Amino acid sequence: MGGMGPVGKSDGARRRRNAVVAMTKLPAEGRKGRTPRFPLGPDIRTRADLVVAQNRLETLQDRRREGETVSDVAIDRALHKVTVLEHVVELQAEAELALWRELWRTPQAVAWERLHWTREVAQYVRHKVLAENGDLDAAKEARQQADRLGLTPLAMLRLRWEVVADEVAEQRTTRTVPAAQRKRPNLRAVDPG
Repeated sequence: MGGMGPVGKSDGARRRRNAVVAMTKLPAEGRKGRTPRFPLGPDIRTRADLVVAQNRLETLQDRRREGETVSDVAIDRALHKVTVLEHVVELQAEAELALWRELWRTPQAVAWERLHWTREVAQYVRHKVLAENGDLDAAKEARQQADRLGLTPLAMLRLRWEVVADEVAEQRTTRTVPAAQRKRPNLRAVDPG
């Protein structure tokens, strides 16, 4: 009969186009255990930038002492750069370790451990700390790395990660009173007659 369309496929031959993809379940209480050792050494680039900035400031000051005309603005900028970099170098290692420990207690850390992403997380930590100290390029990199590491809700969805509560642990923490200790209504003997 014309106009009826193609014959339908059997249930076994049909393919769902919107098939459900399994989610990786991550524990809401986060990763347990010791924090991995931070795998990166000191930030050599930031330390080198500090040395270059200090040399630049000294050169400008020496030129001024020798009678050359050096603007106050140039010296102020060089001094500002040295001060910022000294601050970053001084606090960077401590800030990196604090963020490192914090991240390895998150639910996402369970997946990172399975995937052996230790160095990737360390790179994120390095860029994030630099970003928090005003490095715009590091901020851009940290934002992209946060997305790859599943640190935002949208990134978790893309990675098919889902944070779920441990229902067994919740039941363990919800202590039930043993039957022998429960209050019972007062029972009274009733005269049958």
